[in-house]
Amino acid sequence: MKIKANVGTADRAIRLIVALTLIVLFYTGLLSGIAGIIGLIVALLLTVTSLLSFCPVYRLFKLNSVFHKKKS
Repeated sequence: MKIKANVGTADRAIRLIVALTLIVLFYTGLLSGIAGIIGLIVALLLTVTSLLSFCPVYRLFKLNSVFHKKKS
């Protein structure tokens, strides 16, 4: 079964930047405890969806951020 990409390039970059920010906040101690753990889980999910170019939540709400060139 092939998964159709629904996360575009800009969306992927933003997800990775947010994930890296959450990881840095956790390891610098600015995000700790339960909030830190939740932040790391969110960072993991953002990273995986970015690398796969697929987000199940987008599919659930029929969203798509992939740019398609119009054929002329």
